[in-house]
Amino acid sequence: MIKRADDRPIERTLVKSVTKQRVALPLHAPGMRIGLFGGSFNPAHDAHRAVTLLAMKKLQLDRVWWLVTPGNPLKDTRKLPSLDERITQATALADHPRIDVTGFESAIGAKYSFDTIRWLLTEAPDTRFVWIMGADNLKDFHRWKNWRDIFLMIPVAVVDRGGLSLRAASGPAAISFARARIPENRASTLADQSPPAWVYLHGVKSDLSSTAIRQARESGTEPGGS
Repeated sequence: MIKRADDRPIERTLVKSVTKQRVALPLHAPGMRIGLFGGSFNPAHDAHRAVTLLAMKKLQLDRVWWLVTPGNPLKDTRKLPSLDERITQATALADHPRIDVTGFESAIGAKYSFDTIRWLLTEAPDTRFVWIMGADNLKDFHRWKNWRDIFLMIPVAVVDRGGLSLRAASGPAAISFARARIPENRASTLADQSPPAWVYLHGVKSDLSSTAIRQARESGTEPGGS
């Protein structure tokens, strides 16, 4: 039987979507603390896993879901491998009992993170979700659809990646919600906070990226740390 971090048992559930179809979600239950880490995962790599494990520890999360997106609206998706291929590769790399890899966004027709979050908060309102993203995403977060609403809907954890702290912290999103930032030494309380609330986490030094891996494969080399 699969258990929460506090050893209480949990059951797999099926959630009915707004389109009335049944969508299988990863393990969750009322009161569980679950991190949402979205991306194309093209491909998933060691830095994704490092960010996840750091967030899981510092935020005291029961589980983290890797949300493998159908495609990033801000990126060229013409060469994007199929969703099934990316889920299979990400699952093999994650290799952790508390990391769930899912492609349910495709099933609910979500194109933007805002849509995914709004759907989840409606379908599983008693689960304590936290949005996890790298500092590179915070820097450009103001380009995301309804980015202000995302901050107002769900607590956010930003994980430093390769020394992006200064640039990320000076971006429009960080400035707009500066008063909602909590100290890193209170990160374990983030899932219990009412949004807007966010925290900046340090500890992942890798600057490895999916883009660098793809470029290295095209040139016949391998990036360091992959």
